[in-house]
Amino acid sequence: MSIYGANQMAASWRTVRKNTIQIAEDIPADQYAFKASADSMSVMEMLAHMATYTDWAEQLHFAERKTAVTGADFGRYLSEGAVAAAALNSKAALVDALIGRGESFALQLEAMTDEQLEELVALPGGPKSRFEMLLGIKEHEMHHRAQLMLIERLLGIVPHLTRARQQRS
Repeated sequence: MSIYGANQMAASWRTVRKNTIQIAEDIPADQYAFKASADSMSVMEMLAHMATYTDWAEQLHFAERKTAVTGADFGRYLSEGAVAAAALNSKAALVDALIGRGESFALQLEAMTDEQLEELVALPGGPKSRFEMLLGIKEHEMHHRAQLMLIERLLGIVPHLTRARQQRS
């Protein structure tokens, strides 16, 4: 019996994405060009990346249902993602994409069976289960969300999770 399956993964993903959306809303549009350093992504670039990062996973796991992925496949997925990310050039477009694409991904996660989550996908570095790969999407978003929370601090914004904790105290 699985204690963490598709429903739990989708619910967890929704929580992570909800927090990302809150950060996107909390940062003023006039600060979206801010970069923590010269060689890092701007707030806008990072949010666009996060909004479109699920696209490759949807293509691989849900549309194509690949059982083997090459470096060329990843190159294609990431190129397509970069084009989609570049099209998100306003705060409103980014928030809408985070909401819509996030829910689309959650619905597809929810529809997966335990057997599908257990399937192995051959990768250049060795096989991984779909479960592990899909969980990695959430971990990737949490990584960038942590960066955005630090950026909020640099901009003088108290992150919403900190504000909530302070209100409970």
